[in-house]
Amino acid sequence: MNKQLSAALLTGVLALGMVGCSGPQLTGRSYSAQEARHIQTVSYGVVESVDLVVIEGRKNGVVGTGAGAIIGGVAGSSVGGGRGQTIATVLGAVAGGVIGNKVEESTSRKQGQELTIRLEGGQIISVVQAVAEGSEVFRAGQRVRVLEQHNTVRVVGS
Repeated sequence: MNKQLSAALLTGVLALGMVGCSGPQLTGRSYSAQEARHIQTVSYGVVESVDLVVIEGRKNGVVGTGAGAIIGGVAGSSVGGGRGQTIATVLGAVAGGVIGNKVEESTSRKQGQELTIRLEGGQIISVVQAVAEGSEVFRAGQRVRVLEQHNTVRVVGS
């Protein structure tokens, strides 16, 4: 019965971890609820260069660390008995937390593009934004709109 309970707990924690790690694929055309219905400044320009970049994932996520620690602790508790079991539980929880954190970081990484844009006034700016499947990938020479709202900037085709 103990092994069945451990397996059920492990399955539940993994399912919760997967839901917690997944999120919307944001692109240049995605807006948060707070950004909707606010004035944006619009500038026009031409893309001078495009470089693919990797946008780092979450490094302080509690879902991956917590789920990994629980899974590792459950796995460690099934080893040995007495003091050995306690030590295995603690070591399993620590190792699971570290591994869970790394998994969350790697699964939350995104493909991005760094756009160097010459605005109509001659100013050159650089913007990094995520690229999701089906989203716009820019090319040098393309005319674009640069939308700015407070400290948020996004680039869209014009």
